[in-house]
Amino acid sequence: MPRSNALNTKRSPSPSAITAVLALSGTVVALMQTLVIPLLPDFPELLDVTADDASWLVTATLLSSAVATPIVSRSADMYGKRKMMVVCLAIMVAGSVMAAVGGSFVWLIIGRALQGFSAALIPVGISIMRDELPKEKMGSAVALMSATLGIGSALGLPLAGLLYESLGWASIFWVSAAAGALLLVAVLLVVPESKVRTAGRFDYAGALVLSAALAALLLAISKGGTWGWGSEPVLLLFLTAAILLAVWVPYELKVSQPMVDLRTSGRRPVLMTNVASLLIGFAMFANMLLTTQQLQLPTATGYGFGLNVITAGLCMVPSGLAMMVFAPVSGRIIRVSGGKSALIAGAIVMIVGYVGRVFFYDSIAWVIIGSTVVSVGTAIAYAAMPTLIMGVVPRTETASANGLNSLVRSIGTSTSSAAVAAVLTSVSMTVGAVQLPSFDAFKDVFWLAALASAASVVATVFIPRATAGHRSPVSGSAAAEIVVQGRVLAPDNRPVTPAVVTVLQTAGEPVDWSRVDAEGNYSVALPGAGKYLMVANAAGWAPMAEVFDFDGRTRHQNFLLRDRLEIAGLVTAGSEAVAGAVVTLLEAGGGYVATTLSDDDGAYAFPLPLAGRYIVTMLHPMTHEAMAQKLAVDNRSMTLDFAAPRVEEKSTEPVGA
Repeated sequence: MPRSNALNTKRSPSPSAITAVLALSGTVVALMQTLVIPLLPDFPELLDVTADDASWLVTATLLSSAVATPIVSRSADMYGKRKMMVVCLAIMVAGSVMAAVGGSFVWLIIGRALQGFSAALIPVGISIMRDELPKEKMGSAVALMSATLGIGSALGLPLAGLLYESLGWASIFWVSAAAGALLLVAVLLVVPESKVRTAGRFDYAGALVLSAALAALLLAISKGGTWGWGSEPVLLLFLTAAILLAVWVPYELKVSQPMVDLRTSGRRPVLMTNVASLLIGFAMFANMLLTTQQLQLPTATGYGFGLNVITAGLCMVPSGLAMMVFAPVSGRIIRVSGGKSALIAGAIVMIVGYVGRVFFYDSIAWVIIGSTVVSVGTAIAYAAMPTLIMGVVPRTETASANGLNSLVRSIGTSTSSAAVAAVLTSVSMTVGAVQLPSFDAFKDVFWLAALASAASVVATVFIPRATAGHRSPVSGSAAAEIVVQGRVLAPDNRPVTPAVVTVLQTAGEPVDWSRVDAEGNYSVALPGAGKYLMVANAAGWAPMAEVFDFDGRTRHQNFLLRDRLEIAGLVTAGSEAVAGAVVTLLEAGGGYVATTLSDDDGAYAFPLPLAGRYIVTMLHPMTHEAMAQKLAVDNRSMTLDFAAPRVEEKSTEPVGA
């Protein structure tokens, strides 16, 4: 019997093992971004290309990561999160091998572009944490992933220099391939596949247009300094991005199952978190760009220290280690005070670090301390962002929502890179026969990063306090969640949209919610069998609530809305009903809304419009007697009768005769 139990009991991976494997993905992503940076000055000679051509080794990864992140994240919600992590790692390993053995600049560019797929590991990994880890471990796990992201950035610079000097430039790509392969095996062995899936069809058209828009936008930002911000290629790229986004936004609002749920993304908690993320991404990247550059600039500048690439990279290690040390602190802040407080705290620490760097810069120790303070603030802020996002989006959309947040941060870092380059080249000094940036340029960027951090605090203030932390804990484990789908329908079985379905425990604690698509479909994740309170709310309809006794097997639950909200009334003249009266609904500002005719009983009705002030007019069909009344509409059905005076017939001809 004991032997039988041993055979039938399958041990699940521990939360600590899952956290460790997923957190390491942050290190791999950071390595992909930073390993080639120290070699950029040497690549033109090594590959017989121009410096501008060599910069494509960074640009190719930037573009592919921007395109891959939202697509892979959405696919993870639909087809499986672990599956998409495996796909990304396999593509990254293939790209690393191509770059190592290709032997030409073209193959190197292709390999770097494939390495960019690794960027999607971060949002997908965080979403797996949400699905598989207990609530009390989520904050510290996400903070640890943020810390490993910093560790990867700090280690990538000196590691690249050491590998290049010892084994040649191809070795950095072999190391990338080995790291990706090891992580791929670890994911397959340790990370379970989430059962939380979003049903439906993938939005190929939306993905294509968004990819083109992002590629144009980021290419313009990254190459603007080199090609000239007023040059025709850059202006054309910005114009192309604007046109494509102008096409993409209304399409996403109309399509049944969009690539990005813009209505959810436009909610204040998500929107303000993404705005803060963009600003924090801008401020964070300035620290990485300026620190190693200041350490490597010649001492003749008065503020540089003349260190080589490897030594300057090693000076970044304390920043990465500090992020690792502060990961539990970040998790505790999130657990005790919520993600909003953590994001504000992280931004304030970054402000302190940047202001300090303006005034304390005359020793290597001060540079390291300033960089470390900024990195600590970054770790706290980065840990808070996914927490805030996951606290307000549907559980079936966590990967795509985190993917959008990661994309916004990458736009911030790209903009930071362009801004830093513009400032450093415009505020310069002559050292010997060489033009180098003056320390005033560094100060300008420090102040700019501090202002971006301060602006992120302002954006965070507008995040509602109720969304600061996680959802309340629900019964059962996240790993056992089951997706229930259904439709919200009218009495004639037509889909009702826009609508939202919310699931609560019978004690009132939130479980999940879902926005209904254009075909009336919704998906919610329930943590196990039990009774739940489900509420459906649609514009123009009375909300409906019912208790759903979930047996753990039923996967479909429809809502049939019964009561249409409306403006209705009677048109009478004396004691007689007036049939055929023309009743028109106008906005208070004069805009036309709808027209209807009263029936044989004098009754008329309009579907309830959006809340606001309106004017309702009535025109008698025979006497041409006209009346109008003001009406303040809220979210309730309203009655508005018209009692026309009994007047002797002025005309025997109907209106319009």
